[in-house]
Amino acid sequence: MARWWVLWGGGLLGIAIRLLLAVMGSASLLDHRVEVVSPVTSLSRLAEGHWLKEYGMSPYAGSAYHGSPLLLSLIGPIIGDRQGSTINDLLRSCSLFVVADIISALLLRSIGQILERTHSKHFLLLGIMDPSGFESDRKDVLGAGDLSFLVYLFNPFTIAVCVGGSTSSIENMLIFVCLYGAATGKVPLAGFGWAMATHLSMYPVFLFIPIALLLANGADSPPSKLFKQSEIVAPATERDSSYQGDGKEATKPGSEELQSPPLPSSRRRWLVVLKLVLWSAISWVCILRLCKFALQGRSSLVNMWLETHKYMLTVDDLTPNLGLFWYFFTEVFDFFRTFFLMVFHANIIFMVPPLTIRLHHRPVFLAFIITAICSMVKSYPTVGDAALYMGLMALCIHELSDLQYFYILLNGYFLISVLGPVMYNLWIFRGTGNANFYFAINLVYATLQTVLIVESVSTVIRYDRNLVKQIKLQKRNKSS
Repeated sequence: MARWWVLWGGGLLGIAIRLLLAVMGSASLLDHRVEVVSPVTSLSRLAEGHWLKEYGMSPYAGSAYHGSPLLLSLIGPIIGDRQGSTINDLLRSCSLFVVADIISALLLRSIGQILERTHSKHFLLLGIMDPSGFESDRKDVLGAGDLSFLVYLFNPFTIAVCVGGSTSSIENMLIFVCLYGAATGKVPLAGFGWAMATHLSMYPVFLFIPIALLLANGADSPPSKLFKQSEIVAPATERDSSYQGDGKEATKPGSEELQSPPLPSSRRRWLVVLKLVLWSAISWVCILRLCKFALQGRSSLVNMWLETHKYMLTVDDLTPNLGLFWYFFTEVFDFFRTFFLMVFHANIIFMVPPLTIRLHHRPVFLAFIITAICSMVKSYPTVGDAALYMGLMALCIHELSDLQYFYILLNGYFLISVLGPVMYNLWIFRGTGNANFYFAINLVYATLQTVLIVESVSTVIRYDRNLVKQIKLQKRNKSS
């Protein structure tokens, strides 16, 4: 009972905090913060694009809006004019993102419950204890899904993005939708969520790999070789003697717990991936048709692509943000600009294949690592990207229970949250500093994310090695 009070009471408190901050006028303080909004996710820019569309012009004519035309049709009439909004208008616009956060938190909790059930089943099959020391089957303990639910709702970054006016809340929700669809085996839902998330932000295109792995192989599990090494699986003679004369297997009490988990065939895996590709393609066609209808002839789909995805790739807007692009490309010569753009964007492409090869058996954890890498090297990052991968990180609480430098990382994020606005104020408003003041904070932020990624991967690899040691110890004890 206490668990339910903590869970749902915490959820209601998280909603109340968002609405209270909106009533207090915090939106006017956050909607221009470069840490909270970007040229791609800003609601103020979306309001200007909606105004241009209402006056019969292209929403991309003013070089201010660089988002999807679908957001103009869905959100534009709700937010109205951000500058002259009343309290009711602010609450109405904030409630949309509050609903997105609630849906995201509930989807995270559902994914976590699936991971918990799979986690318990695998350790029951292996016949060993969880090295993390968690007891996921206890009803009075918050599981991975419950923790991720609370972490996402109470994350200051999530609250700032929700109240400050950023479409990152909707982008994060769509990413959770596709992961939930993959975790539950709903291929159409996974394909639609991935297509919509890629349409809005482009960077979720790399999540296709963990989504396909999640559909084909199931939720995170120990390496498959551990099930072959474990002697808990019933011997062949015992399995043969359990057959009756009619050719059917007589199921013994508890025999379903003594058999290794059935792995899908290679043909079935490829069939699931092809279904995902098919449904993603269908979703993309529908999205493009809706975009063309939303533009109402005021702009073409080619122009939409130039102002959205190409805009993210070429980094035309060098407004200071949490990333590394803006400072570097203000200093680089135009002759080398194209070369360094390819180098910067290729970082993600080169990191994903080796991580996939090593972590293919843990697709949810792989999704967390990919989102963290994208947050570190994307052209227009915000704290909403950090809120996304922190929510996914909470799903891997078992594997990351032995994470090193957690205290240093936690204090590092707190330091950035305080010093980032201070350095920006010294540079832009007071004039007592320069760009190096603020960029130094960006370098610290990138370093923290690098340490988080490296240590998380190392911790999961160490976790799998501990499982191997337990299996070997179990064999040694039985032989003795």
